[in-house]
Amino acid sequence: MRLAIETFLGGQGVVVDVRSPGEFRQGHIPGAHNLPLFDDGQRAQVGTTYKHKGRQAAVLEGLALVGPRLESLGQQLVRLAALTPAAPLRLHCWRGGMRSESVAWLAQGLDLPVVVLQGGYKAYRSWTLALFGRPWPLRLLGGRTGSGKTELLLELQARGVAVIDLEGLANHRGSSFGGLGQAEQPSSEHFENLLATALWPLREAETIWFEDESAQVGRCRIPLGLWRQMQMAPLLAVQRPIEARLDHLVTLYGTQGQLALAEATQRIARRLGPQRTALALEAIAQENWHEACRQILDYYDRCYDHGLQGRPALEPIRGAAGPSSNSSSEPPTPAAPGPAGERPRSWDIGLAPAPEAAEQLLAAGLIRPIQPRLGPV
Repeated sequence: MRLAIETFLGGQGVVVDVRSPGEFRQGHIPGAHNLPLFDDGQRAQVGTTYKHKGRQAAVLEGLALVGPRLESLGQQLVRLAALTPAAPLRLHCWRGGMRSESVAWLAQGLDLPVVVLQGGYKAYRSWTLALFGRPWPLRLLGGRTGSGKTELLLELQARGVAVIDLEGLANHRGSSFGGLGQAEQPSSEHFENLLATALWPLREAETIWFEDESAQVGRCRIPLGLWRQMQMAPLLAVQRPIEARLDHLVTLYGTQGQLALAEATQRIARRLGPQRTALALEAIAQENWHEACRQILDYYDRCYDHGLQGRPALEPIRGAAGPSSNSSSEPPTPAAPGPAGERPRSWDIGLAPAPEAAEQLLAAGLIRPIQPRLGPV
């Protein structure tokens, strides 16, 4: 049985990607298991045969390559099917062609229920890219470097707010230093797949919160359709005292070592300027992490403040309660949205830890948990 993409994705069975390991590494449906019919070299070999000798010769060569592995492939299918015994295996290859058909035939011979993705991974990629072009009710959480925006968003997510953690998906914190201490980044293609997987379940949310990011998070580029919507989305900028921001940055990066921090500083030396670069490198050499961060923050703060000019401001939620009365210092009432050229709405969270800051924003009515949207999705 062949299924359209959304029906396929909505299933419960294990997703089995029978493309080659190289194709799988470049990008795959998140959560899929790779059971390659051909390895990378065999795939190239069969492709060359098809190009020069035609389909029949390529099929025969493919059979010769796969034949000795049929028992092993069958055993792996049985093992994967046992992970979700009440649901059929969900198979796909690149275009829903011979590779998935062949493995589906093998599964059926073993009495394993199986469905195949119509159009294969190519159809999934088309669906993913189209998803980013749809209108989404985006809201952005901004703030200067070190304000703890990611931690705040995660606390809001734990309280029922619709949140997409772009930096978590990209394994990168977004600056020259953002890759330190992180796992390897996914390819941009797979980043898009991860993003689509996170976004699709939120399609009925009234608002979806993102962190205010550049067009690229490390080497992962935000899809153009979504990036354009982010540029137009209302923004709430949180504020923290500089000492609290320095403490936060030292906690994040102070254990990464002199060499890694010096290399990251050198990457932005031209933008920092010779004097600040020298002062930052001297502080790193002395393991004076606070002073190093202080020198570098000057550059990032200027860049961020410039980028805020003219951004849309967040409207307050009607009928919302006021700020939490148990905060260490009552935040100021947000200013009304101003004309182009003025700053977006801001909220001073002071020294409040992320859980308390999340409660402040919810109590103030600037952010609220998931509410279904009215009208068609």
